[in-house]
Amino acid sequence: MAGMKILIVEDEPELRKSMVSYLSSEHYLCDEAADYKTALDKIESLDYDCILLDLGLPDGNGLAILRELKNNKKTEGVIIISAKDSIDDKITGLNLGADDYLSKPFHLSELGARVAAIIRRRNFEGSNLLQLNELTIDTAAKTISVHGTPVVLTRKEYDLLVYLVSNKNRVISKNAIAEHLTKDEADVFDNFDFIYAHIKNLKRKLTQAGCNDYIKTVYGMGYKFQTG
Repeated sequence: MAGMKILIVEDEPELRKSMVSYLSSEHYLCDEAADYKTALDKIESLDYDCILLDLGLPDGNGLAILRELKNNKKTEGVIIISAKDSIDDKITGLNLGADDYLSKPFHLSELGARVAAIIRRRNFEGSNLLQLNELTIDTAAKTISVHGTPVVLTRKEYDLLVYLVSNKNRVISKNAIAEHLTKDEADVFDNFDFIYAHIKNLKRKLTQAGCNDYIKTVYGMGYKFQTG
């Protein structure tokens, strides 16, 4: 991830500061913009690997920045950041070409995992087929196969696998996985039993199909997809 450039467009100083601090610690190069005009200036003069875009800016709507990116055929990966209740903006944003969204409040670990996933996806050069040794993932059809034989996964198992693969060789916390799988539904988890169940079923299905066991448990921390 070294050298990957991120633009953080966020008008809340504390949140922006914590985002910059966390992503810098993950070895990203971070630029910041607190308002629409600064963001537009930076986007016009520089290229970024990923843009984190708060929709509620003091001097303009973040959606206008998305429109600008689209008009200029810029290919930056964009994650929309929005308040929980702005569902219409979120849908408009995704329709305008944003890659993902996060609702406030969010965990920085989840933000980091989403950024990594988007940068990795962009680095797949738009290819729908991910080949990892004997495992093939078709992200367009949302199907997987091992040694060319299809493996039937539930939607959650598929999402979990793609999420882990997108963050290959990085430890993903149970919290980040829970947030990713449930999106906005779950702010509080009593336990992570549902994650253990999904991981167990996913590992079982892959192993039965003849796939190496790439999903490693990192005790006390979470899971990682490791091929090397």
